[in-house]
Amino acid sequence: MQRTESPLIVIAVCLAALAGFVDALAFTSLGGFFASFMSGNSTRLGVGLGTGDAGSALTAGALVMSFIAGVILASVIQRAAPERAKTGVMLAVTILLLLAAGLASVAPGPIVLLLLAAAMGTENGVFHRDGEVTIGVTYMTGSLVRVGQKLANALMGDPDRWSWVPYLALWTGFLAGVVFGAASHMRWGWNALWLAPLAAAVLTLAISRATRGKNRIMPAE
Repeated sequence: MQRTESPLIVIAVCLAALAGFVDALAFTSLGGFFASFMSGNSTRLGVGLGTGDAGSALTAGALVMSFIAGVILASVIQRAAPERAKTGVMLAVTILLLLAAGLASVAPGPIVLLLLAAAMGTENGVFHRDGEVTIGVTYMTGSLVRVGQKLANALMGDPDRWSWVPYLALWTGFLAGVVFGAASHMRWGWNALWLAPLAAAVLTLAISRATRGKNRIMPAE
């Protein structure tokens, strides 16, 4: 990630903040399930199966499948239009979030959460190389592992002493999005969700400008 161009690092942090915002709305609105944190939903799935709570297991399993569907959608877009893949993927994210916000305004419920999970799965396809995600904007465990690894390298004398900073920024962005999402839900309820497609649209434009005329595929770490 440290070799990524600075504008795209900023965009990655903003995408992490968007994921945190959406995750907070999903968690606070629909009984402790997640839109982007699939480890949490996998735990809910396992606990539901282990305790006989079929409803929780079904919801968690559906969210995992919706997230995977979003990843598939992003991969199809990348294959169909590699030169404009980032913009195309973010456009799909924006549309999914817009559908979720519109549905939440008239019939809030589990279907909204499924759309949000699909949007977050799609969002992870923005940064990729050869079909592999290179910056996981919802994988905060991975970011924290990188922070620890890069800090350890710096303490052991590696010349690049600040390579951990971008990963910490990614985690901080996600956390800031969660805080804003929780506060927004307390104030506006489901209406706060309209902020998500608005932010996604702005980020789509930013990515389009940052990658215009270039096929910028992120280097693998």
